[in-house]
Amino acid sequence: MPNIFLISDTHFSHANILTFKRNDGAPLRPFDSVEHMDETLVANWNSVVRAQDKVYHLGDVCINNKYLPILSRLNGTKVLVKGNHDVAKLSQYQPYFKDVRAYHVLDKMIMSHIPVHPHSQGRFRANIHGHLHSNNIMLGDMKDPFYFNVSVEQINYTPIALEEVRKHFST
Repeated sequence: MPNIFLISDTHFSHANILTFKRNDGAPLRPFDSVEHMDETLVANWNSVVRAQDKVYHLGDVCINNKYLPILSRLNGTKVLVKGNHDVAKLSQYQPYFKDVRAYHVLDKMIMSHIPVHPHSQGRFRANIHGHLHSNNIMLGDMKDPFYFNVSVEQINYTPIALEEVRKHFST
């Protein structure tokens, strides 16, 4: 039986992301080169995703569209929920993604790149998103339980199974 996985913000071949810092000053990504980052992301992806599985990529695949061909190395049927850096024409994404969307709703959970505004939560039980990288939406000193961030920095640079995300919302 196929599994469903989620991931966001791979930023394939984005050299400048290796200079970004977390709030505490540590590097956002622990890679010594863009090649190391890309190869780790591909290996981690293929270590959990099988050919028959589905992956929702919640945006920011790569900064420069000339790097899209790396997606042909990734297992699974891929659906792109476009992020703010996914600015290519639809025809450029079609060889790699079964579908390209602005958002997707599954089991009353909305999947988006950028977290939905709190005033838009009413119809949904949860928001699975990316965009924030190592940050989270907070309610005071706690993570807001409505949101689940699947940016690679939050999920050990490896697609996360939808079942794992569901467990988070069932507790």
